[in-house]
Amino acid sequence: MESTKQAIFKLGDDVYGMDIMNIKSIENPIPVEKVKKAPDNIIGMIDLRGDRLPVYSLRRKFGLEDKETDADTRLLITNSNNIPIAYEVDKMEEITVLMEDQVLDQPSIFKSNNTSYMKAITKKDDRLIILMDEDGILAEDEKEKIGALLKKS
Repeated sequence: MESTKQAIFKLGDDVYGMDIMNIKSIENPIPVEKVKKAPDNIIGMIDLRGDRLPVYSLRRKFGLEDKETDADTRLLITNSNNIPIAYEVDKMEEITVLMEDQVLDQPSIFKSNNTSYMKAITKKDDRLIILMDEDGILAEDEKEKIGALLKKS
């Protein structure tokens, strides 16, 4: 039976997961340099071990109010559509293994261009967890704007 290892994190009251095999690292907050004319969901840029990365607010993506960075805030360093990026999350919960029979396809009622980040769902410890597809998070216009932003820096 197949399994998947997921990084489980919180945004507000909701719980999400991302395949740990697609995450390069999980980092504590790093000072963010604000960038003029950045896309709405981009908080700014960071310098991580010599690489310049945009920091993307998943809170903004999902219509949540901005929140001050605190001791629980983490950055998930990954690639989204071949764009190196840091996704800011409220809190890392755990790294967990999910068996194939624990993972359910995204319900068809939720499928749309606005939910392309949803890969599947699962329930663990009485929590509904949305498993994310990091390549589905960025909208087409965001990909273009972030690509241009990276070329400038």
